[in-house]
Amino acid sequence: MALTKWVVDPAHSEFKFKVRHLMITNVTGYFRKFNIEVETEDVDFKNASKILVTADIDSIDTNNEQRDTHLKSDDFFAADQHEQLRFEGKHFEKASEGYDLTGMLTIRDVTKEVVVNVVHTGVVQDGYGQTKAGFTVTGKINRKDFNLTWDSVTEAGQVVAGNEIRIECEIQLTKQ
Repeated sequence: MALTKWVVDPAHSEFKFKVRHLMITNVTGYFRKFNIEVETEDVDFKNASKILVTADIDSIDTNNEQRDTHLKSDDFFAADQHEQLRFEGKHFEKASEGYDLTGMLTIRDVTKEVVVNVVHTGVVQDGYGQTKAGFTVTGKINRKDFNLTWDSVTEAGQVVAGNEIRIECEIQLTKQ
């Protein structure tokens, strides 16, 4: 069976993350430049032979230039040494909602197995005759597992940045 190639439609996709600030609110950030390549045997994506996601660290955007600069520094992502994060999907498994996708996530110089939930929201043909597939991807990682270890505590004893990072992506792929 021939493989079908899919690529991200960046105009209709977002790669978002959230982290607790002072343990009372969430700060939302985005990777504005990212790429996704998928190869499948069919349009339900269960038999994907390749899933590769990369995101440019330098494109991080939390709506605060000072924070973005700090996140790109050696305290966090070390963007000057590690230009991208990378996720290589390995296999899907049916979950209570959608599928669990297991893969290897590399941030900085650390690669670890992670599991994200993927809900396939459908396949349609757009007004230009292109076949599009939609997905909602969610997951959680501990930032310290990937050497994002900067910590600070306020004088009142509040932790500045939480350790749990929530991943929330809306992805639209275009069939090639």
